[in-house]
Amino acid sequence: MSHFGPNWGVGLNMEFSSCAENHVRLFFVVFAFCLATLYFPANGQSESEQEIKEIHVTATKRAERIQDIPFSVTSKTEEELQRSGASNVEDLSRAFAAVTVQNLGPGQSQVAMRGVSAGQIIRDQPGVKSQVGIYMDDSLVSLSLFTPDFDLFDLNRVEVLRGPQGTLYGAGSVGGTIRYITNTPEPGVTYGQVELDTNSVTDGGMGWHGKGMVNVSSSSTSAFRLVGYSTSTAGFIDARREGGGVDEDVNSGSKTGFRASAIWQASDRVTVLPRLIYQNASFDGFNRREVYNLFANPYTTTRPAIQLGEREQHLLLDEEFEDESFLLDTKITADRDGFILTSVTSYLTRDILASRDASALVGSVSVDLGFPEDAIATPSNLRDTTDLAQFTQEVNIASHDDANIAWLFGAFYSNLSREYAQRLPTPGYDALVDAALGAGVSAASMNGYRLTNSPYNSDLPYDITQIALFGEATFSASDRLDITIGGRWFDWSEERTFYSGGLFSNGDLQDDETESSGFSPRVLANFAVNDNIAWNAQVSRGFRLGGVNDPLNAAVCTGSDLVNFGGFQSYSDEYVWNYETGFKSQLPNGFSLSAAVFRTEIEDLQVTLDAGSCSSRISFNVEEAHTGGAELEMGFSLAEGLDFSFATSRLRSEFDSTVLAEEGGVLGGVAEGNRLASVPEFQMALTMDYVFPVSVFDGGEVYLHASLQHVGDRITQPSDQVSGAGRFVSNLAYGGATGSEATNVDLTLDAYRLLDLRLGLNMDAWEVAAYVKNVTDENAPLSFDRERGGRARLAFRVGQPRTLGLVMRRAF
Repeated sequence: MSHFGPNWGVGLNMEFSSCAENHVRLFFVVFAFCLATLYFPANGQSESEQEIKEIHVTATKRAERIQDIPFSVTSKTEEELQRSGASNVEDLSRAFAAVTVQNLGPGQSQVAMRGVSAGQIIRDQPGVKSQVGIYMDDSLVSLSLFTPDFDLFDLNRVEVLRGPQGTLYGAGSVGGTIRYITNTPEPGVTYGQVELDTNSVTDGGMGWHGKGMVNVSSSSTSAFRLVGYSTSTAGFIDARREGGGVDEDVNSGSKTGFRASAIWQASDRVTVLPRLIYQNASFDGFNRREVYNLFANPYTTTRPAIQLGEREQHLLLDEEFEDESFLLDTKITADRDGFILTSVTSYLTRDILASRDASALVGSVSVDLGFPEDAIATPSNLRDTTDLAQFTQEVNIASHDDANIAWLFGAFYSNLSREYAQRLPTPGYDALVDAALGAGVSAASMNGYRLTNSPYNSDLPYDITQIALFGEATFSASDRLDITIGGRWFDWSEERTFYSGGLFSNGDLQDDETESSGFSPRVLANFAVNDNIAWNAQVSRGFRLGGVNDPLNAAVCTGSDLVNFGGFQSYSDEYVWNYETGFKSQLPNGFSLSAAVFRTEIEDLQVTLDAGSCSSRISFNVEEAHTGGAELEMGFSLAEGLDFSFATSRLRSEFDSTVLAEEGGVLGGVAEGNRLASVPEFQMALTMDYVFPVSVFDGGEVYLHASLQHVGDRITQPSDQVSGAGRFVSNLAYGGATGSEATNVDLTLDAYRLLDLRLGLNMDAWEVAAYVKNVTDENAPLSFDRERGGRARLAFRVGQPRTLGLVMRRAF
């Protein structure tokens, strides 16, 4: 398999399938169109007759035109967010080039940028660190796997910073950074807005939301802003039950919260911005479409044989996900002679419960232990809980915008304390264990836990402390060329204790301590070709902290599993070197274009795999890997009121090293030339907005919004690309099935396309819009899930079906 050659700056040496070749042709056709548009103003107007729409962002911790930032940055405004109907980070990702999200269930998504991906991280890997940093304004809120799904109402914009952001944003931003920028309170004015929505999902339930915002001020130096919302999300997955019953729409959910902020201008030089955010997200189940379940499959004879449908699963118990988040932060800015001092203090807590039906998992172990058949289908509930508290403090000092040399230096401190626990309540299981394995076996396996009928229990408290010093300085090498040099020194330590008990555990008691320090540099160049076009290039380094794996659940592993996966205890820090060049244009004819090519060299990539049938997952380092590709984003107008935007990326992400299993052969698909997981090679988004006045309503206008998003094929784990990986044999003789039957699954997640339409009317302070999301009712596969290596359950997580809705907004 070919991959990017060393002369990536001159050209991209790639070998494509015919489908991929079409994508590339499209890419370069659009690129040629872009270059032509640079010289032909839209609508027959001269450049002097039109104004450039300037977009300002704070990606470099200071307000700048997006045109002037010397690396790949893009942004979506509040108006664009409203018209797209985006409600979560997954919706947002499809509209940005080279940004992907692996959906692992509500509130459990993993974000990747530019192909830098470790594979699927699951609930019982709390020590794995994020690859993309998520910020609420200036406060870090991301947590690996459990991406906070904050409501997007009353956001000013969303900023996406591609490539490693290790200099200004530190560890956890090895692929890039996403920043949600909220609207700040405005002194001297009082106003507000309310929004109501109702929607219906095809073959699912009804949803709705109510949201509101009020900005209150009685002086020119202070103001208060309050945002509140309550959302009910329709379910669309049906659950078959024992005895033949069916529960409909079991994955419905709700989200309720508020955001309260204030501004106090203590003087003409000092501004204080305190804020409080609270949100509770709760879901009744998961978007899991099962293709095999120990209790529901086509092979049983003494139990009813069941072929699960397109959006069906099998449950013995109800499932639940809940995430209660609380963020308190304060930003203080002091404008002094010669510099600006900024302090950001934040305190974040999250209380997370992932409760799932583990009956098939426990049942599969019970078959292996020789339980009688009538004792296998015992309801069992796996409860993963996280209690997290994180304190961060950052102070930075920056030059004024008119300084000859623009500089920023700062210090960062964080302390994260997390209590992670698992419990497996299974009523009546102790008696079944003692009857099958001997009296007293269940009691002897407790290992200090005073819990009955729970064959697995574990606790993992750990503490991570990090300090860092960072800085960047930009100086002018000429009238047109600016050079930026920056770096970040970091030092971190992690302390953790793992202990477990129960029949399925090892009875572990393990203390671990890891620490690391290092330096991440960055050099950037920005050359102004003219007033409207700028070329940029950068070399930057990013890092992701290492960690320690939990011990394998040896009691439920095979001998082969223990041999191949038992040697991975700890894993090292991950480092990336990113090389990129590109250009940005913002023309008076209404045309904007950003394009970049890049190559990222990854050292000690942290890869995650299922540990065979152990019901455990392990992370380990792959010595070398790389990603590379091209991305393009543009906006243009074809006529008055008719605007288009286009974003696309073409990626190649591959291992450059092979990891061998102890028993011989390649371990889990980690071989030189194989793809990294969860990343599409091609992604595209096309958006159209058409706005025109209507004489019936004085000053009113009608708008039509349409978006088409294409996401290419992906794999969930590196092992999914191995020949024969989609053939699953349970080896469990149960329910009349012999256990030798094979379930064949295509583990390549097919490409999918989503078409959204919205028709709205704006008149004075009112807005009313009807919309359809996923017009073609695409049943998009988002990730693949295998319980106990596929012996207990096989399933795809799928996207939301066609949704019809009506939304109304009123400003006052």
